[in-house]
Amino acid sequence: MSFTDYLPIIWVALGVALLLVLNIKFKLNSVISLLISAIFVGILNNMSLLDVVASVKSGFGGTLGSLAIIVGFGAVLGKLMVDSGAAQRVADTLLQKFGVRNVEWAIIIVGMIFGISVFYEVAFIILAPLVISIAVEAKIPFLRLGITMVAAATMAHSIFPPQPGPVALVSAYGADMGMVYMLGIIVVIPAVIAAGIILPRVLSKISNLERPVPPLLKKTKEFTNEEMPSFAASLLVPLTPAIIITCATLINMFIDKESNTYQLVNFFGSSEISMIIAVLIAIYVFGIKRGFKLNEVMGSFSKAIEGIAMVVFIIGSGGAFKQVILDSGVGDTIAQMMQNTSISPLIMAWFITALIRIATGTGVVSAITAAGIVGPLMTTFDVHPALMVLATAAGSNTITHVNDASFWLFKEYFGLSIKDTFKSWGLLLFTTSIVGLGVVLILDLFI
Repeated sequence: MSFTDYLPIIWVALGVALLLVLNIKFKLNSVISLLISAIFVGILNNMSLLDVVASVKSGFGGTLGSLAIIVGFGAVLGKLMVDSGAAQRVADTLLQKFGVRNVEWAIIIVGMIFGISVFYEVAFIILAPLVISIAVEAKIPFLRLGITMVAAATMAHSIFPPQPGPVALVSAYGADMGMVYMLGIIVVIPAVIAAGIILPRVLSKISNLERPVPPLLKKTKEFTNEEMPSFAASLLVPLTPAIIITCATLINMFIDKESNTYQLVNFFGSSEISMIIAVLIAIYVFGIKRGFKLNEVMGSFSKAIEGIAMVVFIIGSGGAFKQVILDSGVGDTIAQMMQNTSISPLIMAWFITALIRIATGTGVVSAITAAGIVGPLMTTFDVHPALMVLATAAGSNTITHVNDASFWLFKEYFGLSIKDTFKSWGLLLFTTSIVGLGVVLILDLFI
Protein backbone atom coordinates (compact mmCIF):
# COMPACT_ATOMS: atom_id res chain seq x y z
CA MET A 1 0.00 0.00 0.00
CA SER A 2 1.23 3.52 -0.83
CA PHE A 3 1.35 6.44 1.59
CA THR A 4 -1.86 7.89 0.19
CA ASP A 5 -3.68 4.68 1.11
CA TYR A 6 -2.98 5.42 4.77
CA LEU A 7 -4.33 8.97 4.63
CA PRO A 8 -7.86 8.10 5.89
CA ILE A 9 -6.32 6.77 9.12
CA ILE A 10 -4.07 9.84 9.46
CA TRP A 11 -7.01 12.23 8.97
CA VAL A 12 -9.05 10.42 11.60
CA ALA A 13 -6.14 10.66 14.05
CA LEU A 14 -5.92 14.41 13.37
CA GLY A 15 -9.68 14.72 13.85
CA VAL A 16 -9.50 13.03 17.24
CA ALA A 17 -6.57 15.28 18.20
CA LEU A 18 -8.59 18.36 17.20
CA LEU A 19 -11.53 17.16 19.28
CA LEU A 20 -9.36 16.71 22.36
CA VAL A 21 -7.77 20.15 21.95
CA LEU A 22 -11.15 21.87 21.53
CA ASN A 23 -12.70 20.05 24.47
CA ILE A 24 -9.82 19.93 26.95
CA LYS A 25 -7.75 23.04 26.19
CA PHE A 26 -10.44 25.45 25.01
CA LYS A 27 -13.27 23.92 27.13
CA LEU A 28 -15.59 23.89 24.13
CA ASN A 29 -18.80 21.93 24.70
CA SER A 30 -18.53 18.31 23.55
CA VAL A 31 -21.42 18.69 21.09
CA ILE A 32 -19.71 21.52 19.21
CA SER A 33 -16.29 19.85 19.43
CA LEU A 34 -17.58 16.59 17.96
CA LEU A 35 -19.42 18.26 15.10
CA ILE A 36 -16.45 20.47 14.16
CA SER A 37 -14.13 17.45 14.24
CA ALA A 38 -16.53 15.40 12.13
CA ILE A 39 -16.67 18.11 9.46
CA PHE A 40 -12.87 18.47 9.62
CA VAL A 41 -12.30 14.73 9.01
CA GLY A 42 -14.82 14.63 6.17
CA ILE A 43 -13.22 17.56 4.33
CA LEU A 44 -9.68 16.15 4.75
CA ASN A 45 -10.89 12.85 3.25
CA ASN A 46 -11.97 14.70 0.08
CA MET A 47 -15.67 14.19 0.74
CA SER A 48 -17.77 16.82 -0.98
CA LEU A 49 -19.25 19.46 1.32
CA LEU A 50 -22.75 18.14 0.72
CA ASP A 51 -21.59 14.57 1.44
CA VAL A 52 -20.11 15.78 4.73
CA VAL A 53 -23.43 17.35 5.65
CA ALA A 54 -25.26 14.16 4.65
CA SER A 55 -22.93 12.02 6.79
CA VAL A 56 -23.34 14.31 9.79
CA LYS A 57 -27.13 14.26 9.45
CA SER A 58 -27.20 10.51 8.89
CA GLY A 59 -24.94 9.77 11.84
CA PHE A 60 -26.64 12.19 14.22
CA GLY A 61 -30.16 11.18 13.25
CA GLY A 62 -29.38 7.48 12.94
CA THR A 63 -27.78 7.32 16.36
CA LEU A 64 -30.58 9.21 18.07
CA GLY A 65 -33.16 7.26 16.08
CA SER A 66 -31.98 4.06 17.72
CA LEU A 67 -30.97 5.43 21.12
CA ALA A 68 -33.01 8.54 22.00
CA ILE A 69 -36.06 6.64 23.29
CA ILE A 70 -33.87 4.09 25.06
CA VAL A 71 -31.68 6.69 26.77
CA GLY A 72 -34.53 9.07 27.55
CA PHE A 73 -36.99 6.49 28.86
CA GLY A 74 -34.18 4.65 30.60
CA ALA A 75 -33.40 7.86 32.48
CA VAL A 76 -37.09 8.16 33.38
CA LEU A 77 -37.11 4.59 34.68
CA GLY A 78 -34.01 5.29 36.77
CA LYS A 79 -35.49 8.51 38.14
CA LEU A 80 -38.75 6.79 39.13
CA MET A 81 -36.76 4.07 40.88
CA VAL A 82 -34.78 6.66 42.83
CA ASP A 83 -37.81 8.82 43.74
CA SER A 84 -39.96 5.86 44.83
CA GLY A 85 -37.30 4.12 46.93
CA ALA A 86 -37.05 1.15 44.54
CA ALA A 87 -33.35 1.82 43.94
CA GLN A 88 -32.78 2.01 47.70
CA ARG A 89 -34.69 -1.28 48.16
CA VAL A 90 -32.47 -3.10 45.65
CA ALA A 91 -29.36 -1.53 47.16
CA ASP A 92 -30.33 -2.42 50.73
CA THR A 93 -31.27 -6.00 49.82
CA LEU A 94 -28.09 -6.70 47.86
CA LEU A 95 -25.98 -5.24 50.64
CA GLN A 96 -27.79 -7.37 53.22
CA LYS A 97 -27.39 -10.56 51.19
CA PHE A 98 -23.84 -10.06 49.95
CA GLY A 99 -22.36 -7.58 52.43
CA VAL A 100 -20.26 -4.54 51.54
CA ARG A 101 -17.16 -6.67 50.94
CA ASN A 102 -18.89 -8.87 48.33
CA VAL A 103 -21.33 -6.44 46.74
CA GLU A 104 -19.17 -6.27 43.59
CA TRP A 105 -20.06 -9.91 42.87
CA ALA A 106 -23.75 -9.07 43.05
CA ILE A 107 -23.22 -6.22 40.59
CA ILE A 108 -21.33 -8.55 38.24
CA ILE A 109 -24.24 -11.02 38.24
CA VAL A 110 -26.85 -8.32 37.61
CA GLY A 111 -24.64 -6.60 35.02
CA MET A 112 -24.17 -9.82 33.06
CA ILE A 113 -27.90 -10.58 33.14
CA PHE A 114 -28.69 -7.18 31.65
CA GLY A 115 -25.72 -7.34 29.26
CA ILE A 116 -27.00 -10.57 27.73
CA SER A 117 -30.67 -9.61 27.72
CA VAL A 118 -30.81 -6.03 26.39
CA PHE A 119 -28.78 -3.57 24.34
CA TYR A 120 -25.83 -2.15 26.24
CA GLU A 121 -27.26 1.38 26.44
CA VAL A 122 -30.45 0.01 28.02
CA ALA A 123 -28.43 -1.98 30.54
CA PHE A 124 -26.29 1.02 31.44
CA ILE A 125 -29.17 3.46 31.84
CA ILE A 126 -31.12 1.05 34.06
CA LEU A 127 -28.16 -0.13 36.15
CA ALA A 128 -26.44 3.23 36.71
CA PRO A 129 -28.92 4.48 39.35
CA LEU A 130 -28.83 1.08 41.08
CA VAL A 131 -25.04 1.15 41.23
CA ILE A 132 -25.01 4.69 42.60
CA SER A 133 -27.68 3.81 45.20
CA ILE A 134 -25.68 0.76 46.33
CA ALA A 135 -22.52 2.85 46.53
CA VAL A 136 -24.26 5.53 48.61
CA GLU A 137 -25.72 2.94 51.00
CA ALA A 138 -22.37 1.15 51.29
CA LYS A 139 -20.54 4.49 51.69
CA ILE A 140 -18.05 3.76 48.92
CA PRO A 141 -17.24 5.83 45.78
CA PHE A 142 -19.77 5.03 43.05
CA LEU A 143 -17.25 4.92 40.17
CA ARG A 144 -15.60 1.89 41.77
CA LEU A 145 -18.85 -0.05 41.41
CA GLY A 146 -19.61 1.63 38.07
CA ILE A 147 -16.47 0.11 36.57
CA THR A 148 -17.53 -3.32 37.87
CA MET A 149 -21.00 -2.96 36.36
CA VAL A 150 -19.76 -1.80 32.96
CA ALA A 151 -17.13 -4.55 32.78
CA ALA A 152 -19.80 -7.21 33.29
CA ALA A 153 -22.41 -5.64 31.00
CA THR A 154 -20.09 -4.85 28.08
CA MET A 155 -18.36 -8.24 28.09
CA ALA A 156 -21.64 -10.17 28.24
CA HIS A 157 -23.09 -7.92 25.53
CA SER A 158 -20.10 -8.54 23.24
CA ILE A 159 -19.80 -12.30 23.73
CA PHE A 160 -23.23 -13.87 24.12
CA PRO A 161 -26.14 -14.26 21.69
CA PRO A 162 -28.86 -13.03 21.26
CA GLN A 163 -26.95 -9.74 21.00
CA PRO A 164 -26.57 -8.78 17.31
CA GLY A 165 -22.77 -8.89 17.16
CA PRO A 166 -22.32 -12.45 18.49
CA VAL A 167 -25.30 -13.70 16.47
CA ALA A 168 -23.79 -12.30 13.26
CA LEU A 169 -20.41 -13.87 14.10
CA VAL A 170 -21.98 -17.29 14.78
CA SER A 171 -23.49 -17.14 11.31
CA ALA A 172 -20.34 -15.79 9.62
CA TYR A 173 -18.05 -18.47 11.08
CA GLY A 174 -20.59 -21.32 11.03
CA ALA A 175 -20.16 -21.86 14.77
CA ASP A 176 -22.39 -23.82 17.12
CA MET A 177 -24.25 -21.39 19.39
CA GLY A 178 -24.22 -23.82 22.32
CA MET A 179 -20.41 -24.06 22.15
CA VAL A 180 -20.18 -20.27 22.00
CA TYR A 181 -22.16 -20.09 25.25
CA MET A 182 -20.15 -22.80 27.02
CA LEU A 183 -16.73 -21.54 25.98
CA GLY A 184 -17.90 -17.94 26.34
CA ILE A 185 -18.52 -18.42 30.05
CA ILE A 186 -14.90 -19.58 30.44
CA VAL A 187 -13.73 -16.45 28.60
CA VAL A 188 -16.03 -13.97 30.32
CA ILE A 189 -15.43 -14.92 33.97
CA PRO A 190 -11.67 -14.14 34.18
CA ALA A 191 -12.08 -11.06 31.95
CA VAL A 192 -14.79 -9.57 34.16
CA ILE A 193 -12.89 -10.41 37.37
CA ALA A 194 -9.78 -8.70 35.97
CA ALA A 195 -11.62 -5.56 34.85
CA GLY A 196 -14.44 -5.46 37.40
CA ILE A 197 -12.75 -6.59 40.61
CA ILE A 198 -8.99 -6.09 40.22
CA LEU A 199 -8.88 -2.99 37.99
CA PRO A 200 -10.87 -0.66 40.33
CA ARG A 201 -8.28 -1.41 43.02
CA VAL A 202 -5.43 -0.65 40.62
CA LEU A 203 -7.17 2.59 39.59
CA SER A 204 -7.73 3.58 43.22
CA LYS A 205 -6.83 7.25 42.61
CA ILE A 206 -9.75 7.49 40.17
CA SER A 207 -12.24 4.88 41.34
CA ASN A 208 -11.93 5.72 45.05
CA LEU A 209 -12.20 9.46 44.56
CA GLU A 210 -15.30 10.85 46.25
CA ARG A 211 -17.45 12.44 43.56
CA PRO A 212 -20.79 14.22 43.91
CA VAL A 213 -23.75 12.06 42.95
CA PRO A 214 -25.17 13.19 39.57
CA PRO A 215 -28.14 15.50 40.25
CA LEU A 216 -30.51 13.24 38.31
CA LEU A 217 -29.78 10.34 40.65
CA LYS A 218 -29.72 12.07 44.02
CA LYS A 219 -32.19 10.61 46.50
CA THR A 220 -34.90 13.03 47.56
CA LYS A 221 -35.23 11.34 50.96
CA GLU A 222 -34.27 8.34 53.07
CA PHE A 223 -37.11 5.83 52.73
CA THR A 224 -38.48 3.64 55.49
CA ASN A 225 -39.08 -0.07 54.87
CA GLU A 226 -42.84 0.51 54.53
CA GLU A 227 -42.44 3.32 52.01
CA MET A 228 -40.34 1.31 49.55
CA PRO A 229 -41.69 -1.12 46.91
CA SER A 230 -40.92 -4.80 47.42
CA PHE A 231 -37.57 -6.18 46.26
CA ALA A 232 -39.31 -8.32 43.63
CA ALA A 233 -41.12 -5.32 42.14
CA SER A 234 -38.02 -3.14 42.38
CA LEU A 235 -36.01 -5.66 40.36
CA LEU A 236 -38.66 -7.02 37.97
CA VAL A 237 -39.84 -3.63 36.68
CA PRO A 238 -36.40 -2.53 35.39
CA LEU A 239 -35.90 -6.09 34.10
CA THR A 240 -39.11 -5.82 32.05
CA PRO A 241 -37.30 -4.90 28.78
CA ALA A 242 -34.89 -7.81 29.26
CA ILE A 243 -37.74 -10.23 29.93
CA ILE A 244 -39.78 -9.08 26.92
CA ILE A 245 -36.81 -9.07 24.53
CA THR A 246 -35.63 -12.50 25.68
CA CYS A 247 -39.13 -13.97 25.33
CA ALA A 248 -39.41 -12.50 21.83
CA THR A 249 -36.07 -14.05 20.87
CA LEU A 250 -37.18 -17.48 22.08
CA ILE A 251 -40.61 -17.26 20.40
CA ASN A 252 -38.97 -16.28 17.10
CA MET A 253 -37.34 -19.71 16.96
CA PHE A 254 -40.73 -21.37 16.54
CA ILE A 255 -42.79 -19.02 14.37
CA ASP A 256 -42.90 -18.13 10.68
CA LYS A 257 -41.19 -14.82 9.86
CA GLU A 258 -43.95 -14.03 7.37
CA SER A 259 -46.74 -14.42 9.92
CA ASN A 260 -48.68 -11.72 11.74
CA THR A 261 -47.57 -13.33 15.00
CA TYR A 262 -43.95 -12.60 14.09
CA GLN A 263 -44.83 -8.94 13.47
CA LEU A 264 -46.63 -8.70 16.81
CA VAL A 265 -43.91 -10.48 18.81
CA ASN A 266 -41.14 -8.34 17.36
CA PHE A 267 -43.13 -5.15 17.80
CA PHE A 268 -43.34 -5.74 21.54
CA GLY A 269 -39.88 -7.33 21.55
CA SER A 270 -38.15 -4.26 20.17
CA SER A 271 -35.97 -2.40 22.67
CA GLU A 272 -37.95 0.84 22.18
CA ILE A 273 -41.43 -0.62 22.76
CA SER A 274 -40.25 -2.82 25.64
CA MET A 275 -38.71 0.25 27.29
CA ILE A 276 -41.94 2.22 26.88
CA ILE A 277 -43.86 -0.67 28.45
CA ALA A 278 -41.40 -0.76 31.36
CA VAL A 279 -41.85 2.97 31.97
CA LEU A 280 -45.67 2.65 31.90
CA ILE A 281 -45.45 -0.17 34.45
CA ALA A 282 -43.03 1.91 36.55
CA ILE A 283 -45.41 4.90 36.51
CA TYR A 284 -48.02 2.70 38.15
CA VAL A 285 -45.87 0.47 40.41
CA PHE A 286 -43.37 3.12 41.54
CA GLY A 287 -45.74 6.06 41.37
CA ILE A 288 -49.51 5.71 41.56
CA LYS A 289 -49.46 2.49 43.60
CA ARG A 290 -47.09 4.12 46.12
CA GLY A 291 -49.56 6.95 46.68
CA PHE A 292 -48.02 9.56 44.37
CA LYS A 293 -50.33 11.74 42.32
CA LEU A 294 -49.97 11.51 38.55
CA ASN A 295 -48.73 15.11 38.30
CA GLU A 296 -45.96 14.27 40.82
CA VAL A 297 -44.93 11.25 38.75
CA MET A 298 -44.93 13.39 35.60
CA GLY A 299 -42.70 15.86 37.47
CA SER A 300 -40.13 13.09 37.88
CA PHE A 301 -40.62 12.21 34.20
CA SER A 302 -39.88 15.79 33.10
CA LYS A 303 -36.85 16.16 35.37
CA ALA A 304 -35.40 12.93 34.00
CA ILE A 305 -35.75 14.08 30.39
CA GLU A 306 -34.32 17.51 31.23
CA GLY A 307 -31.39 15.92 33.05
CA ILE A 308 -30.50 13.63 30.16
CA ALA A 309 -30.96 16.15 27.31
CA MET A 310 -27.30 17.15 27.03
CA VAL A 311 -26.23 13.49 27.13
CA VAL A 312 -28.58 12.75 24.23
CA PHE A 313 -27.13 15.60 22.13
CA ILE A 314 -23.57 14.48 22.87
CA ILE A 315 -24.41 10.90 21.89
CA GLY A 316 -25.95 12.14 18.64
CA SER A 317 -22.86 14.23 17.88
CA GLY A 318 -20.68 11.21 18.57
CA GLY A 319 -22.81 9.32 16.06
CA ALA A 320 -22.19 12.05 13.46
CA PHE A 321 -18.42 11.79 14.01
CA LYS A 322 -18.60 8.00 13.73
CA GLN A 323 -20.58 8.14 10.47
CA VAL A 324 -18.11 10.51 8.82
CA ILE A 325 -15.30 8.12 9.79
CA LEU A 326 -17.21 5.16 8.36
CA ASP A 327 -17.98 7.01 5.13
CA SER A 328 -14.32 8.03 4.77
CA GLY A 329 -13.35 4.38 4.28
CA VAL A 330 -11.11 3.83 7.31
CA GLY A 331 -12.48 0.32 7.86
CA ASP A 332 -11.67 -0.68 4.29
CA THR A 333 -8.14 0.73 4.63
CA ILE A 334 -7.44 -1.35 7.73
CA ALA A 335 -8.91 -4.44 6.08
CA GLN A 336 -6.59 -4.07 3.09
CA MET A 337 -3.59 -3.65 5.40
CA MET A 338 -4.24 -7.02 7.03
CA GLN A 339 -5.22 -9.23 4.10
CA ASN A 340 -1.81 -10.68 3.23
CA THR A 341 -0.51 -11.76 6.65
CA SER A 342 0.28 -15.21 8.07
CA ILE A 343 -0.57 -14.48 11.72
CA SER A 344 -2.83 -16.95 13.58
CA PRO A 345 -6.43 -16.24 12.54
CA LEU A 346 -7.44 -15.91 16.22
CA ILE A 347 -4.94 -13.12 16.85
CA MET A 348 -5.61 -11.63 13.43
CA ALA A 349 -9.38 -11.61 14.02
CA TRP A 350 -8.93 -9.89 17.37
CA PHE A 351 -6.42 -7.37 16.02
CA ILE A 352 -8.41 -6.37 12.93
CA THR A 353 -11.61 -6.07 14.95
CA ALA A 354 -9.86 -3.99 17.62
CA LEU A 355 -8.31 -1.64 15.03
CA ILE A 356 -11.61 -1.08 13.23
CA ARG A 357 -13.46 -0.64 16.54
CA ILE A 358 -10.93 1.98 17.67
CA ALA A 359 -11.14 3.73 14.30
CA THR A 360 -14.92 3.67 13.85
CA GLY A 361 -16.38 3.21 17.34
CA THR A 362 -18.75 0.52 16.08
CA GLY A 363 -18.50 -2.98 17.55
CA VAL A 364 -20.79 -4.86 15.17
CA VAL A 365 -19.27 -3.30 12.03
CA SER A 366 -15.74 -4.06 13.20
CA ALA A 367 -16.61 -7.67 14.06
CA ILE A 368 -18.35 -8.41 10.77
CA THR A 369 -15.57 -6.76 8.75
CA ALA A 370 -12.96 -8.88 10.51
CA ALA A 371 -15.02 -12.03 10.01
CA GLY A 372 -15.14 -11.40 6.28
CA ILE A 373 -11.35 -11.05 6.12
CA VAL A 374 -10.33 -13.88 8.45
CA GLY A 375 -13.13 -16.37 7.79
CA PRO A 376 -11.52 -17.97 4.69
CA LEU A 377 -8.34 -18.71 6.71
CA MET A 378 -10.14 -20.98 9.18
CA THR A 379 -9.80 -24.15 7.10
CA THR A 380 -6.10 -23.49 6.45
CA PHE A 381 -5.29 -23.10 10.13
CA ASP A 382 -7.91 -25.60 11.44
CA VAL A 383 -9.30 -23.27 14.13
CA HIS A 384 -12.45 -24.03 16.13
CA PRO A 385 -15.30 -21.79 14.85
CA ALA A 386 -16.53 -21.00 18.38
CA LEU A 387 -13.06 -19.73 19.33
CA MET A 388 -13.07 -17.51 16.25
CA VAL A 389 -16.38 -16.03 17.39
CA LEU A 390 -14.98 -15.36 20.86
CA ALA A 391 -11.68 -13.88 19.63
CA THR A 392 -13.50 -11.53 17.27
CA ALA A 393 -16.06 -10.61 19.95
CA ALA A 394 -13.25 -9.83 22.41
CA GLY A 395 -11.74 -7.52 19.79
CA SER A 396 -15.04 -5.71 19.34
CA ASN A 397 -15.03 -4.94 23.08
CA THR A 398 -11.63 -3.25 23.08
CA ILE A 399 -10.76 0.31 24.07
CA THR A 400 -12.94 2.98 22.49
CA HIS A 401 -12.76 6.74 22.55
CA VAL A 402 -14.53 9.89 21.42
CA ASN A 403 -16.16 8.34 18.34
CA ASP A 404 -18.15 5.88 20.47
CA ALA A 405 -21.54 6.95 21.85
CA SER A 406 -21.03 4.69 24.88
CA PHE A 407 -17.85 6.60 25.77
CA TRP A 408 -19.90 9.79 26.12
CA LEU A 409 -22.71 8.02 27.94
CA PHE A 410 -20.23 6.79 30.57
CA LYS A 411 -18.50 10.19 30.79
CA GLU A 412 -21.60 12.35 31.08
CA TYR A 413 -23.64 10.04 33.30
CA PHE A 414 -20.86 9.67 35.87
CA GLY A 415 -19.71 13.27 35.50
CA LEU A 416 -16.11 12.52 34.48
CA SER A 417 -13.49 14.49 32.57
CA ILE A 418 -12.32 13.10 29.22
CA LYS A 419 -8.99 12.23 30.84
CA ASP A 420 -10.62 10.20 33.63
CA THR A 421 -13.00 8.57 31.14
CA PHE A 422 -10.02 7.31 29.12
CA LYS A 423 -8.40 6.00 32.30
CA SER A 424 -11.53 4.23 33.56
CA TRP A 425 -13.82 3.35 30.63
CA GLY A 426 -10.97 2.91 28.17
CA LEU A 427 -8.78 0.82 30.43
CA LEU A 428 -11.60 -1.43 31.66
CA LEU A 429 -12.59 -2.30 28.07
CA PHE A 430 -8.98 -2.86 27.08
CA THR A 431 -8.56 -5.18 30.07
CA THR A 432 -11.62 -7.30 29.23
CA SER A 433 -10.50 -7.51 25.61
CA ILE A 434 -6.89 -8.53 26.32
CA VAL A 435 -7.82 -11.05 29.01
CA GLY A 436 -10.56 -12.43 26.75
CA LEU A 437 -8.10 -12.97 23.91
CA GLY A 438 -5.62 -14.59 26.31
CA VAL A 439 -8.19 -17.11 27.51
CA VAL A 440 -9.20 -17.88 23.91
CA LEU A 441 -5.57 -18.59 22.98
CA ILE A 442 -5.23 -20.91 26.00
CA LEU A 443 -8.43 -22.74 25.03
CA ASP A 444 -7.04 -23.11 21.50
CA LEU A 445 -4.22 -25.27 22.93
CA PHE A 446 -6.77 -27.84 24.14
CA ILE A 447 -9.61 -27.66 21.59
